[in-house]
Amino acid sequence: MRILMLNYEYPPIGGGGSYACKSILQVFANKNLNVDLVTSSPSDYFETETINESVNIYKLPVNKKDIHYWTQQEILTYSWKAKQFIEKLLLEKTYDICHTFFGIPCGAVAYLFKENLPYVVSLRGSDVPGFNDRFSFQYVLLKPLINKIWSESSAVVANSEGLKELALESSPSQDISVITNGINISDFKPDTNFINNYINNNLNNSINNINNDLNNNINNHTYNKSKKLNIVCISRLIERKGINFLLEAIKKLKKKNIKLILVGEGKQENELQELAKDLEITDMVEFKGYVDHDDIADIYQESDLFVLPSFNEGMSNALLEAMASGLPVISTDTGGTSELIDGNGILIQKGNSNEIAQAISKVMDDPETLMQMGFKSREIAETMSWEAVAEEYCRLFMEIVEI
Repeated sequence: MRILMLNYEYPPIGGGGSYACKSILQVFANKNLNVDLVTSSPSDYFETETINESVNIYKLPVNKKDIHYWTQQEILTYSWKAKQFIEKLLLEKTYDICHTFFGIPCGAVAYLFKENLPYVVSLRGSDVPGFNDRFSFQYVLLKPLINKIWSESSAVVANSEGLKELALESSPSQDISVITNGINISDFKPDTNFINNYINNNLNNSINNINNDLNNNINNHTYNKSKKLNIVCISRLIERKGINFLLEAIKKLKKKNIKLILVGEGKQENELQELAKDLEITDMVEFKGYVDHDDIADIYQESDLFVLPSFNEGMSNALLEAMASGLPVISTDTGGTSELIDGNGILIQKGNSNEIAQAISKVMDDPETLMQMGFKSREIAETMSWEAVAEEYCRLFMEIVEI
């Protein structure tokens, strides 16, 4: 089976959908599936990349100014160049199916070739009407096109139940399945001998059965209330992520022995740095800026708690990485987040700094529960993997191709 994949974002461009695409491609490459990805170049020239000789990545120059932010002109440039490039590819190769990340713009490009190539739309977040307030006007204009793209596809897949429910508000009769994001649990793991031994030996003991052994087997610093609590948030610094509310929560916890580590960059970075100064918490907040994804695992391992104050998510890759790293999580109840919180953290309301502060204070004052939440996070993460995600997509592709 030969797959044509479209995603206008690919690392270092973009966020969760970008890294999800890369992770799935790596699994496909390991399975020696033939895949061609048409994506965007972070530079001003055409680039190519190959994974295991079976996956080709074609990066089209779109004159990108900011790897975290797309202008309408850049989206149109990608769409037009992708259309032209696909036309050339189809003269040289035959594909069985087209897998598009994001209904807009990639689904729209695939729609142009629907007579000769069935396509699957993978919904990621902002491509669903109602997801992002910044696109409210565009949603009104594009909704008929979006519904047309979905209805003409061979399958529509959301990355969480929450995103599926949002999509159904725009198109109630649309058949939408769910394939969640995954996590590489070998790259992201807790930095403790006890939990690593537990994972490696595939123990099935419940948390209650092992609590008596914890003090003898794990050097877990969360039991030391006098130690600084390191809180990490890995996110694009944009308004939709609600980082300003997290900073306000840190202000409310001024007397607590905590440190907030913000990893990421974006259009709101300078504004958030100024807010930290205004709140007089610069000594409690570290803006790390961009960190290569290969180095992020170390940051998780050095942290004690993960907080995600986002207004909207499909299914956060950063949240999954934090869970695999054995971190307890505090997150707003949005998108697929509630599907991931089960004894491993606390769900909070959007845009509420008081709730963030209260949740941080609650877990900080109960270090044993904090540790147990982290253990549960890892346990949940172990049930999810990019291999399983890729297998689900492969089964879906085979069902479509065989029809």
